[in-house]
Amino acid sequence: LYTAPDSCEGRCGEPFSEEDECHCHAECERHGNCCEDHERHCGPDGFSSSHDSITDQELLELSEQLYGVDHNKARPSDIAINPQHHAGPDETGDKQDRSPQPLYKFVNEELFSKPTYASFIKLLDNYQRATGREEEVTAEELREQDHFLEEVMRTELMKKIFAFLQGKNRYGSEQEFVQDLKEMWFGLYSRGDGERDSSGFEHVFSGEVKKGKVSGFHNWIRFYLLEKQGVVNYFSHNFNGPWDTYPDVLGLQFSWDGFYKEVGSAFIGCSPEFEFGLYSLCFLARPGRACHLSLGGHRLSVQTYPWTKSTYGGGRRFIATAYVMSP
Repeated sequence: LYTAPDSCEGRCGEPFSEEDECHCHAECERHGNCCEDHERHCGPDGFSSSHDSITDQELLELSEQLYGVDHNKARPSDIAINPQHHAGPDETGDKQDRSPQPLYKFVNEELFSKPTYASFIKLLDNYQRATGREEEVTAEELREQDHFLEEVMRTELMKKIFAFLQGKNRYGSEQEFVQDLKEMWFGLYSRGDGERDSSGFEHVFSGEVKKGKVSGFHNWIRFYLLEKQGVVNYFSHNFNGPWDTYPDVLGLQFSWDGFYKEVGSAFIGCSPEFEFGLYSLCFLARPGRACHLSLGGHRLSVQTYPWTKSTYGGGRRFIATAYVMSP
C-alpha cells in the first residue's frame, strides 16, 4: 500500500529522482538502474499500472489544496511567537540558551477545545519518553486513539487525502485507510532492548529521549504545553519559514528537562489533522525519501523514514519518523 523505496510497486512511470535507491521510469532499463521488481510490476503484463503512481506534480497540487482546506489552523491573531536568536550552523550544537524569553508569547487556547485538537492533546500523556521502557497501552488509551482518528477523518482535509489515495488504488474503503493509519502510527515496535517501547506517533508528536538526547518531538502544540509548564526551554532557531500566516515552519534548538534537541523542526499553527495527514501522505507516497510539497506558493519538503526492523499486516512498515525539513 505504501511505495517501498526499493520496489516498483505503485511507482511505475514515476519521474527520475537522484534521491531514489532504484528507479521505475521507462528509461531505467537503458540506464541499468531499475528496481529488481521493475519487470514484474511495470512490464507489459505487470501488476502495477502507471496511473497508480503518485507524481511529484500531484503532490505539489494536493499539498496546496490541503493548505487551503486546513480550516482548523490558527489565525494570525491566535499565536504570537518570539523567535529571538537566529543560530548559525556553528551554534546549533553548543547547547547555549541564547533566547532569554519563551518562544510562545501567546496562544489562544480556545483552539484546543476544537475536536481534533482536544482528541490529539489527550494522546500526548500516553507515553514513557525513555526508549527501552515498554509502553503499557490501556483500554482507555486505545479508545483515545480511535477517537482521534474519528475526529480527523471528519475533516475535509483528511477526506481529500483518502479520496486521492483511493483513486490511486491504495485503499478500497475509508475503514481500511483508518485501520492502516492506526497501525502505521500507533503500532508498537522496539527502539531499544527488545521492549515494545516506541511508535511513530510517540516519536513524532510526543517526543522521546534516547542516549541522552531528545529524539523526534516535532509538534508545536506539545512544545507550547510543555514550555508553559516550564519543562521545555527554548534556546534559538536556525530557520524561520517564509510564511506570514499559519502554518509556518520553524527550525529550533531547545532542551526538555535538560535533554537537548540540536535541530528540531516543526509546523507552527497548523491543525493536528494537517500535520498528521501530510506526514501520512508523504510516508505512503515517498517513504525514506524527500517528499516535495508546496504551501501557499512556497516549496518545502517532508522527510519520512519507515521502521525497517519489524512489520505488520503482511510486510507493511511502521512509521519511524516524519518531519518537515528546514533548509
